[in-house]
Amino acid sequence: MNQDSLYRYLFDNVDVRGELVQLQDSYQAIMSAHDYPNRIKLLLGELLAATSLLTATLKFNGDISVQLQSQGPVSLAVINGNNQQQLRGVARYQGEIADDATLSDMFPNGYMVITLTPVVGERYQGVVALDKDSIAACLESYFAQSEQLPTGIWLFANGQQAAGMLLQVLPGQAAENGEFDHLMQLTATIKAEELFELPAEQVLHRLYHQEQVRLFDPIGVSFKCTCSRERSAAAIHTLPKEEVDQIIAEHGAVEMGCEFCNSQYRFDSVDIEALFNDAEPAPDRAQ
Repeated sequence: MNQDSLYRYLFDNVDVRGELVQLQDSYQAIMSAHDYPNRIKLLLGELLAATSLLTATLKFNGDISVQLQSQGPVSLAVINGNNQQQLRGVARYQGEIADDATLSDMFPNGYMVITLTPVVGERYQGVVALDKDSIAACLESYFAQSEQLPTGIWLFANGQQAAGMLLQVLPGQAAENGEFDHLMQLTATIKAEELFELPAEQVLHRLYHQEQVRLFDPIGVSFKCTCSRERSAAAIHTLPKEEVDQIIAEHGAVEMGCEFCNSQYRFDSVDIEALFNDAEPAPDRAQ
């Protein structure tokens, strides 16, 4: 079973659509770059599944960022991605994070910021308070407020695997509340172990065997970090040359790291001179 796939499905007799995402390799790639407490691992797993579901639902070409922010123990948890389902993520926290920490414990007075940056068109940003018990409930509130679409979301993570499901009334349609509520009740019986262990077809059959469901081909989901030596060089080039020379004098090199994947990029005095003379800096020689 491919553990990194997003599935879309439709109900033929009801104006409702669904999504199911199962993640393993992409989730573990994000975890491998950091030594996170268990509770942070679960948080990022749920956020990863949620971002994948959102990216497919919003249907746009460009980049997406889903951030949880607060002044509390966890200042930031973010998943960045794009419409190709290429995702990366990171969390910033301080102190001990207990295994039983709630969302409000980690993000007191926190909020979720969803930012869409399309290739063509206006940048969009939506904000919703983290005033519910779960990321899923906060996202349901977001869809009710900003999209005005009845939506159900279920998110799961165990540190190794992450998964999620989404159920939503089709835009422009008015599914009878009874029909949508019935499908919500069926979907709410899903167990984390089923999403982690069973192929999507079996999950949908288990939930909706009395419904007419049309399942579309899966979309691959992957970890991809957008950092590079070229991007780091471009960032250095925005600084005053005198400031960069001072760093070289004090430290022997300018070093830049990516907090998403922990890659390190080192630029010595030769690289810096080439950079500011518009030549190509040498490939990274640091190990």
